[in-house]
Amino acid sequence: MLPLGGAAARNKGMALFPRKIGGRYATIARQDNENLYLIYSEDLRTWENGQIILRPRYPWEFFQIGNCGSPIELDEGWLLFTHGVGPVRRYSVGAVLLDKDDPSKVIARTSEPLLRPEPSEREGYVPNVVYTCGALRYDHSILLPYAVSDTYTCFAWIGIGALLAAMNG
Repeated sequence: MLPLGGAAARNKGMALFPRKIGGRYATIARQDNENLYLIYSEDLRTWENGQIILRPRYPWEFFQIGNCGSPIELDEGWLLFTHGVGPVRRYSVGAVLLDKDDPSKVIARTSEPLLRPEPSEREGYVPNVVYTCGALRYDHSILLPYAVSDTYTCFAWIGIGALLAAMNG
């Protein structure tokens, strides 16, 4: 195995796009522990500094945002699930739609989280956390497995049309 190299490879949270974009490999990553970056590579091993595409905007993500797995290609663009960290280190899950040809362009995003820790889900090994490491597309729906307080796993289903309608530009 060969390690990843370059300035962007030193931080965790890199999520590859499932295909090349414009002839290059692409990833979403959190280089500075607060924002999300789009980073390109010519060889899949060297990842240099990227471009900020998402900054915390809403109260539920004010402290930091991160990706929740690789983007999912839709006809409308790239669907990226994100996690936001708000007050009391409360982790919630949201979503963003990126332009299909130029994923540095944000088309829309959720202003409210899709999933947040409910009162019954706030206790456990890591309290106040709902988190996912990826989602699956099935026909016109998304299956979203997620962990609660690092204690147990749940599953959520959402129609792609309903999800896109919940986003604003």
